[in-house]
Amino acid sequence: MTCTASQEVDALAGTSRLAARVRRGGYRPRRDDDGALIAFVLLALIALMALLGLVVDGGAALTAHQAAEVEAEQAARAGAGAIDVDALRIGAVQLDPAAAIAAAERYAAASGHPGTATVTGGVVTVRIDYVVGTSVLGIVGIRTMPVSAVASALDLHGVTTGAP
Repeated sequence: MTCTASQEVDALAGTSRLAARVRRGGYRPRRDDDGALIAFVLLALIALMALLGLVVDGGAALTAHQAAEVEAEQAARAGAGAIDVDALRIGAVQLDPAAAIAAAERYAAASGHPGTATVTGGVVTVRIDYVVGTSVLGIVGIRTMPVSAVASALDLHGVTTGAP
């Protein structure tokens, strides 16, 4: 085995190649945090996408919920206007439950979101349930968001407050 002069000098001086590189200034210690910035940027990007999804899709769900409330209120009012004609002929004003349910459900279906109606003690209650699709949150697996609204209406007749 043949050695060069510099290897012999290093061997005799008790130094290794690492020590020789340190003396020449060509040594940089290895860092174990390579890729940490990429991981941070990736996590920050995921957080920003989730925030964007909450803003965009949450806003769409909020708008859909408000529309469902309006539809349920109007359907309940439509149902509350269905009074019993036979009872009216004898002087009594009362709700026709079957006609009220039919009118409320017909109005809800015509508005685009079918609902269910019930009549309890002259009060018409309409419930509308449906789902809206998401655009941004679909990336993280949330494809739809539920929307529901409940409203009630009562047909009032006559004077409801005292007249001065």
